[in-house]
Amino acid sequence: MNNEKLYSKIEMSRIVGWSEANGRRWVKNFKEYFPTKQFQNRVMYTNESLRNLKTLKKLNEEGLTSPVIKDILKNEEFPSTGNDIVRIINKYKVDEVRIEYDEKIKSTIPSMGEMMIPYLEMIKDGKAYSASEITDKLVNYFKLSEEQRIMRYEHTPDSILLTRVRSVRYSLKKGNYIEEINKLTYRITSDGLDLLNESNNEIKEEIEELEKVVDPLTIVKEKLNDLKEELADSLLKQLRNVHWMKFEDIVVELLTVMGYGDGRVTQRSNDEGIDGIIKEDKLGLDNIYVQAKRYAENQSIGRNAVQGFSGALDGKARKGVFITTSKFTDNARTYVESLEAKKIILIDGLELANLMISYDVGVDVNHTFVVKAIDYDYFKDE
Repeated sequence: MNNEKLYSKIEMSRIVGWSEANGRRWVKNFKEYFPTKQFQNRVMYTNESLRNLKTLKKLNEEGLTSPVIKDILKNEEFPSTGNDIVRIINKYKVDEVRIEYDEKIKSTIPSMGEMMIPYLEMIKDGKAYSASEITDKLVNYFKLSEEQRIMRYEHTPDSILLTRVRSVRYSLKKGNYIEEINKLTYRITSDGLDLLNESNNEIKEEIEELEKVVDPLTIVKEKLNDLKEELADSLLKQLRNVHWMKFEDIVVELLTVMGYGDGRVTQRSNDEGIDGIIKEDKLGLDNIYVQAKRYAENQSIGRNAVQGFSGALDGKARKGVFITTSKFTDNARTYVESLEAKKIILIDGLELANLMISYDVGVDVNHTFVVKAIDYDYFKDE
């Protein structure tokens, strides 16, 4: 008889130290990594699910966000050991300041065409290599800096390098120059070896043809990004038009759903510059104070307003979140960066809209698309 312990989402969230809302969100976003079993007409989760949720929490605590982890898992196996977790953290953890989009750095990252032949050269010995191993070989071959490796596109969390490597991989696989022999594991084919022995002109012509091959998922992803940008713009217009009290409710709900704790809106008058309070623990020993300002698009928030919010925190809390539907001036951002005794996070209109989309606040699912892939374990001998 199988006596494996099973868990509900609430139990798993409590065990790993996340709020119920936060645990549910991570299970939903990474559902393919959470095996389930039916127990008394309920969907329950296995020990493997609990281990995987603990792993995701460790990655998140090291500064890797949900979209970044998703991007990583497109090129890596899910970490199953402590060493795997440490390796991924060391490889992908970066300072947020250094991953801001930079057109100059982007222009120095090898193109698809430049990576085609080196990709085959890296695996021409005929051995099987994981996608991450091949990427590491390419990074070393091109002597890429940390900035080149981690640079992301301007409006998406996607790594430029990894996106291009995946496109190279898709084109070579489509052209039968490499084969996928297991999940994210590749080997050069006889056609791939033949291509390496062709003349320079023939190689150049074939690379030009391969560059025309487009992964359908890339097109879908680009269209989805376009839809997300359009949705964020529409959402921001709605936020600027709602009543200011409704706006405060929305902001507190968002921070609660994001898992920062139990939130409430303060009294509507004489709030001393505080619009909401998030209790990070049940007793309220550590609170986050919130200010929400519904401003017009052309009305920026400057240093004085932020400094006033900072003063309102004195004697109450060390953490604050200032959220607006407009923008913050450079002086305002410079001011919060200079603070030492307290931490204030500034969230402008565009970031607010994107957070609401990411955490399903104020939006509904319109369409769901499922993309299936081969289950290589299914074809293995027992």
